[in-house]
Amino acid sequence: MELKGKVAVVTGGNGGLGQRICHALAAQGCHIAVVYAQSKDQADGVVRDLEKHQVGGASFACNVTQRDQVQAMVDDVVKRFGRLDILINDAAYNKSIPFKDLDGLTYEEWTKIIDINLTGPMLTTKAVGPVMKRQGSGRIVNISSVAGLGPTGSSIAYAVSKAGLIHLTKCMAVALAPEVLVNCVAPGLLEGTRATANLRPEAVEINKKASLLGVAADKDDCADQVVTMCRTNTMTGQTIVIDSGRTFH
Repeated sequence: MELKGKVAVVTGGNGGLGQRICHALAAQGCHIAVVYAQSKDQADGVVRDLEKHQVGGASFACNVTQRDQVQAMVDDVVKRFGRLDILINDAAYNKSIPFKDLDGLTYEEWTKIIDINLTGPMLTTKAVGPVMKRQGSGRIVNISSVAGLGPTGSSIAYAVSKAGLIHLTKCMAVALAPEVLVNCVAPGLLEGTRATANLRPEAVEINKKASLLGVAADKDDCADQVVTMCRTNTMTGQTIVIDSGRTFH
């Protein structure tokens, strides 16, 4: 798909990886809707930074776990830009809870993590799907994690939510074909993100040392893969792992 002039919605677009994705798509000529949950000033700052790419940009507040807010956000994006071609589901939440600490995995934490990381992408995908199908094309890219490929990560709830997101990618690829292509990027440890900031320092070092390259995954590599998935005309339902050689999928 030709990206110049297309409109991309990036949930969590004000986060560490989200900002890189916004800039990577804007560099290809995409207009960007930066979706945020709470940090309006930060999201507006991202929009200002995107001006250097000479594309349109705007910030939109949305709690992705609330169906009415999601639909209102999609409607507002279409009203603002006239179309909606790309959805990047990057908004996520985690909390470090050791797997063996089942008492620490409270119902409240389980629900919050699952709602944001899995229910949110389902709601946003359902909301943009009809718009993209009417237009005759669309691209959706989910940001999962290598925690979704095995019993690792910051908590059981996080691992399960990311595993669900990988399977949701496959299921939505079936549901929205052939007009809309749905793919997924599964990064390993990423430094400089809010998700990593919630991890214990020792967990960060263990993750880095466990990879073949001995370093964290690269945010720009992940953003570039997102761009590739938005360009593709023949890939759908796939998950690409970027983790410096820790997980082989």
